[in-house]
Amino acid sequence: MIITIDGPAGAGKGTISAFVAQKYKLAYFDTGMVYRAVGLQMVLDGVDLSDTERATEIAKALTFPQMMTLAKHKDFRSDVGSHAASCVSVIPSVRKALLKMQQDFALQPVFADGTPANGVVYDGRDTGTVICPNADLKFYITAPVEIRAQRRCNDLIAAGIDTDYEKVLEQMKARDARDMGRASAPLTKPDGAVEIDTSLYPTEKNLQDVAKIIDKKFGF
Repeated sequence: MIITIDGPAGAGKGTISAFVAQKYKLAYFDTGMVYRAVGLQMVLDGVDLSDTERATEIAKALTFPQMMTLAKHKDFRSDVGSHAASCVSVIPSVRKALLKMQQDFALQPVFADGTPANGVVYDGRDTGTVICPNADLKFYITAPVEIRAQRRCNDLIAAGIDTDYEKVLEQMKARDARDMGRASAPLTKPDGAVEIDTSLYPTEKNLQDVAKIIDKKFGF
């Protein structure tokens, strides 16, 4: 069972993906992690994020253990990591270098502890268009950028980080522009994907709707 869940930043992909993985006992691959790993490594190395050659070298050398180590860094999920990931993800040679790692996971999906899984849910921005275009089921999760920016602000405030809504909104609009305007694998709704606007209903209702669609698709 392969399920892809795509959409812009702050739309709720992570929440829905984690729910699906847990409920249906699937491996969970957050594809954004590979770009965060490359971007953060460049930041830690003091390399300009526009250095295509160095970004590609890091991407080609990236291993799963290295990615998991970088994931423990304080900036991996911060705005620093988000910005770095967005910048390197527009580089075609970086995307090409990381594509095989992501695609191969569907052939032998495993849980975090290394035990085999019977399927995988992919969370990202090109999982249903590039990584697994033949996935069994595809979702496209979205919400207005203003709401996504407010969610991000709320998360930062909850984490004790001072933030400014207008700044976060500006950054999110810029990220959307990069993700949707990149020459290689731009963010777009995959063919045949079920679109869900998470701003229309409470989270619990959205999760219930996703589960109903999956149950109907796979006959649960």
